[in-house]
Amino acid sequence: MFRGATSLNLDAKGRLAVPSKHRDALQTQCAGHLVLTAHPHRCLLLYPQPAWEPIQSKVMSLSSFDKQSSALQRLLVGYAEDLELDSAGRLLVSPALRDFAGLEKQAMLVGQGSHFELWNIEAWRAQLERVMSGDEMSLPTELEGFSL
Repeated sequence: MFRGATSLNLDAKGRLAVPSKHRDALQTQCAGHLVLTAHPHRCLLLYPQPAWEPIQSKVMSLSSFDKQSSALQRLLVGYAEDLELDSAGRLLVSPALRDFAGLEKQAMLVGQGSHFELWNIEAWRAQLERVMSGDEMSLPTELEGFSL
């Protein structure tokens, strides 16, 4: 279970160091084999490879003749890259994915249970501001009556 938000720095080569608490879990869960891909919200998704495979299968089972389905296939599968943690626990984010998400020096790694989101720091702050202002805080019908 991946949770928490961590500010990270990308080095000049586009590498980021995964926090040790997550690094250990990733080594146990998938031997450091990961998939990094684009998300429609202009962030990146980082999945342990075994958790990514059923998602890719489901996306690719959609009709390529449907405009929305094919657009999702192009984004999620087209940008997907297989990565491996290096001996220092770092990941190399490709120039194409850094460009897609606007990643420069500082990024936010945000745990989402089964995977992570990787955000440009300013885009993350804007996302939080939208949530906190109430623009995106209405609960879906599945959560009616939900309380914390």
